[in-house]
Amino acid sequence: MSYRTWFGATLLPLLLAACATATPPDMRPSARLQLHLSPAALGQSISLQQHLTVERAGRTDQLDTALEIDADHLDLVGLAFGQRVMSLHYDGRQLQVWRHPMLPSQVQGEDVLQDVQLTLWPADAIRQALPEGWELRESNGQRTLLLRDETIAVIDYPDHKAWGGKVILENLRYRYKLTIQSVVTSD
Repeated sequence: MSYRTWFGATLLPLLLAACATATPPDMRPSARLQLHLSPAALGQSISLQQHLTVERAGRTDQLDTALEIDADHLDLVGLAFGQRVMSLHYDGRQLQVWRHPMLPSQVQGEDVLQDVQLTLWPADAIRQALPEGWELRESNGQRTLLLRDETIAVIDYPDHKAWGGKVILENLRYRYKLTIQSVVTSD
């Protein structure tokens, strides 16, 4: 099997499932938040290794990431089968994205950044940045993101912490479930 065939057959479906921005079947307006919080709004520096499990359309795939955030920047590297497939660098103003040439155009760095910020940043920082019509509710280890009273995403924290444990993000509008298992590599 050639590299391109292997890559297309095993990795591309995973990446499509993880962050696809395909039009929902019901043709509702986009529910992408375009959240761009400053790295400093996290309130601390973290370094994580993460194992992601993505479920979509009856398929389950896995991806590993290394994530570093401090007051000045966010850096994320996505790896599949030990090969870098995407890198993000965000300084609070500009998002720079490197993508593997075989990475589908549907996988957008802004969507990855949004999911990272929705799961890790303090709820108050997110609420302050929400555009009109959006709402974030938080209670008992769960966050719910709503657009005009429609639930867009639900984020569960079974370990009651945003990192160093398990986080489950279920995007109801775009129909994917992302389970993140994080290990803190430094404080």
